[in-house]
Amino acid sequence: MQLKQVIIAYKAGDSQSKAWAEKCALALEERQCEVLMGPSGSQDNPYPVFLASADSEIDLAIVLGGDGTVLGAARELAPQGVPILAVNVGGHLGFLTEPFEVFQDIEQVLNRLESERYGVQQRMMLQVRLFEGNRANPELASEERFLCLNEMCIKPASIDRVPTAMMEMEVDGEVVDQYQGDGLIVATPTGSTCYNASASGPIIHPGMDAIAVTPICPLSLSSRPLILPPASVVHIWSLDDYEFNTKLWSDGVLATSIHPGQRLAISMADCLSKLIILRESQSFYQTLREKLQWAGARVRYSELQRNE
Repeated sequence: MQLKQVIIAYKAGDSQSKAWAEKCALALEERQCEVLMGPSGSQDNPYPVFLASADSEIDLAIVLGGDGTVLGAARELAPQGVPILAVNVGGHLGFLTEPFEVFQDIEQVLNRLESERYGVQQRMMLQVRLFEGNRANPELASEERFLCLNEMCIKPASIDRVPTAMMEMEVDGEVVDQYQGDGLIVATPTGSTCYNASASGPIIHPGMDAIAVTPICPLSLSSRPLILPPASVVHIWSLDDYEFNTKLWSDGVLATSIHPGQRLAISMADCLSKLIILRESQSFYQTLREKLQWAGARVRYSELQRNE
């Protein structure tokens, strides 16, 4: 990998993340690399400025923070095909990040990148378009599309109460069900271990392409999660929303409001998030054991005991 122009994004408000970003920037500049650096957070989105000011192709984005910082980078950089090296500096669970230990020797990391000694994991993403009008003659309500790496969530928000959502879902032109409850989650395999898992949705291996639809606290026990083929197109209508409360949330960030008569079309995106892997061995099941504290990470026994 050539390192001629590199983005460095660090977790906004985190001093450790910023300090390591500055160290990394110095190391890259000594290699005659142009660096674009800035904070990333719920109130800070540096990527439009980075992309607009880049005078050549961006070779790499180094993202220092937690999973939220990585999700923000993926939404902005996946359409540009920019690979992401995500390192857990100041984060919490770190499902999507490389452990901090592998990044402490920055020179060694840069040498590995330049000599192509790393792996690349490609992750499926979802995209949403907003339409209005009837089924026979739909019209785009907005030219903007919204991307996510984890999940799209459709649920209402109100200042003074917790409103109930009522939605109808159609898959590939056929009505599936109407849901009443707190909302709906439409997740990727990457996002299946996040909000989707908290809502009792299925955990899906990230090596698969699939779409998970999970009701959030449904008022009917017959409302169950679904796993759909990746080529499916999921349409969602908000019903009886006379107070204009329904919102679309992308990876936990507010994307847009949904007005009565509008519908969402959710499908697999035409771009992939490219995550760089530096660890010599990476196991999805080990990540589940460690991050979710499953029994395999707590109960210790010898190989002899296990084989008895």
